[in-house]
Amino acid sequence: MKKLIVILSLIAVVGCKSKKAHQKVETVKLTTTQINSSQKNKAYALGKRVLMTCNTSKFKPFTNSEATQSVINNITIEKLSKTCTKFRQWYGTFKDLELAEVYQNTDDHITVYRFKALYTKKVANKELRVFMNDENLVSAIKTSDWVDHFTY
Repeated sequence: MKKLIVILSLIAVVGCKSKKAHQKVETVKLTTTQINSSQKNKAYALGKRVLMTCNTSKFKPFTNSEATQSVINNITIEKLSKTCTKFRQWYGTFKDLELAEVYQNTDDHITVYRFKALYTKKVANKELRVFMNDENLVSAIKTSDWVDHFTY
């Protein structure tokens, strides 16, 4: 699991613009009516595809119409399969994603979809964040333990 978190965190770091440490990121929580439904569906499908790799050991690589080049380069079956064994052992089989909330960065217009990742073992309380840019491409994907308070 640590390897998966490290890999996905690296993807998030590489996929996002560099920010100065002291710079505060302004985000706005979007209401249901403000959410772009096609982008939401795309974020769900692509996020689910990554986590389903742990169940199936098969991963269809992202295309240029789905993700940025840095995400395409960093999410590979080889990298994912190294971490999926532990991930599956600790949390069980991945079942589905449940959309919790959506935020938008007001500076660069990155939309962050926060999903609760549902697993067969009840101890799993995981989050998957899918970052979508203004070109409707995945610019980063990040997993972490679920926390109720959102921080960018």
